[in-house]
Amino acid sequence: MADAQGTQVELEITNVAHGGISVARLDGRVVFVTDSLPGERVLARITDDEHASFWRADTVRVLEASPHRVPHVWQAASIDRDPDDRAGGAEFGHIDLPWQRELKRQVIVDSLKRFAGLERDIEVGAVDGDDERGGLGWRTRVRLHVDADGRVGPFAARSHRVIAVDDLPLATPALEREAPLGDRVDGSDFPADGYIDLVAPSQGAPRFVTSTETPEKARGSRTAARRGRSITEVVDGREFLLDEQGFWQVHRGAASTLSRAIRSEVLDDRLDPSAFNLDLYGGVGLLAAALGEKVGAGLRITSVEGNELATDYAAENLSEWIGANAETNRVDRYLRQLEKNAQAAERERLSRATVILDPPRAGAGKQVVNSLMSLDVAQVVYVACDPVAFARDAGQFERGGYRVRSMRAFDLFPHTHHVESVAVLTKD
Repeated sequence: MADAQGTQVELEITNVAHGGISVARLDGRVVFVTDSLPGERVLARITDDEHASFWRADTVRVLEASPHRVPHVWQAASIDRDPDDRAGGAEFGHIDLPWQRELKRQVIVDSLKRFAGLERDIEVGAVDGDDERGGLGWRTRVRLHVDADGRVGPFAARSHRVIAVDDLPLATPALEREAPLGDRVDGSDFPADGYIDLVAPSQGAPRFVTSTETPEKARGSRTAARRGRSITEVVDGREFLLDEQGFWQVHRGAASTLSRAIRSEVLDDRLDPSAFNLDLYGGVGLLAAALGEKVGAGLRITSVEGNELATDYAAENLSEWIGANAETNRVDRYLRQLEKNAQAAERERLSRATVILDPPRAGAGKQVVNSLMSLDVAQVVYVACDPVAFARDAGQFERGGYRVRSMRAFDLFPHTHHVESVAVLTKD
């Protein structure tokens, strides 16, 4: 089929793929289809036919619906709209919550098998309170965009076109009330072709920041320590300071969920407070503090983070542990330096180390994994926000003699395809 882009075709959806899309086949070719569910028959519009092995398509109409399809939680992203006019950011909003988690479980299991050769079943757990709220009202951070005409809203799905909306059902109620939406917005108040970051911290009123420049917020990136306004986040009674535009878990319950998972999953028989323990991609010290609360005042741990401003805050947030320190460095560079320069005593302490590894969505990568195996660390507690990236890293660990001892998954992003997991790896 030549020049198929824009053509409408009937497709039978067979299974889910990573990235919030489903899979169909057309004349032997794989087609990745949005806004659909396994078991459905849909009318879809081809949007990308440039690849020989696969195409992409958007669902236009559902011909035979899955029993797990529900009315979309966000009208702005509903199937009733033309695909080009659907707001992005809630790509699983048409699926009932338990089945969302089942599909996420399938993606994790399939990724582990395909990329790591691991046969492992897993359950995706809900965050406390999410089922009661229907998976809504959890986002404490939202980015809205402003187009050249002053229109404010999210981008359309898989696009950089701004969609005007009247509500933000995934945002916390307090944040949604403050958002400049619909009749509340005057585009002249905001920079054209800019963005608005809305933040609802644990303490204090929601606030927003506007800019025409994309802030340097990439995890692991090195930036100058220029403090703006600080905010306070509270996790199980402990306060954390960070910059208002700094990285923090988006779900209102995510920081607590991950902190508790660290404390419960880390292997006590491999946990040595006096070892050369590491918190890699440590941010403002959330997970290092979780380990510190489990171990007590005697913990020695180094938090390594590429963002200098985050490291500055981490030093404050970890100050009660005398043996804790925060270092600004790229994680791969820091580990290479350890491999090259660590003395015998340091290497011995590294061999007893617990390493918290919380990389960005792309994963830790070959060099970081190789360095940790070369340093012969006792256990790695891997916090993963992408199942495919984790599976690739886990496969490399497995080939190097480390085994996945335990793994849990959490639905920290309801009504989206994203899922978080915590795994513990140790050497045989």
